[in-house]
Amino acid sequence: HLAGLPERSLEGFDGDFNTIGTGHEPGAIDHAEERGVAATSLAIHAADAVCGVRLGKRAAGTDHDQVIALLGESGKDGSEIARDLRRLLPLKTKAEYDPDDIPLSAASKAVGRAQRCVAIARRVVASASR
Repeated sequence: HLAGLPERSLEGFDGDFNTIGTGHEPGAIDHAEERGVAATSLAIHAADAVCGVRLGKRAAGTDHDQVIALLGESGKDGSEIARDLRRLLPLKTKAEYDPDDIPLSAASKAVGRAQRCVAIARRVVASASR
């Protein structure tokens, strides 16, 4: 057990992707940039949880290539998360620094990718606690 790393990595996420990152009423979908950033952040937390369970460590720096490398060492589950995370990371950068809007369709795809990552992390954490 890593001082609660897997549990804390997903703490506070209730599975409702309709409200992540909006700061508005449930079901709001008009904040694509915020949803893209929130989805990427959730995928990073999921990656940390899988790396923590599988490897006993996680990437702690701002270089996201480190987490991709660790995921590569984390087995099939890590590889699955890495595939989605590679697609999410550029969206986070674009949402945070690019003045152009992110299309809602791209944000929706990001949420789907984050959902897959969180589902994998939950499965890995659950199997480790048995």
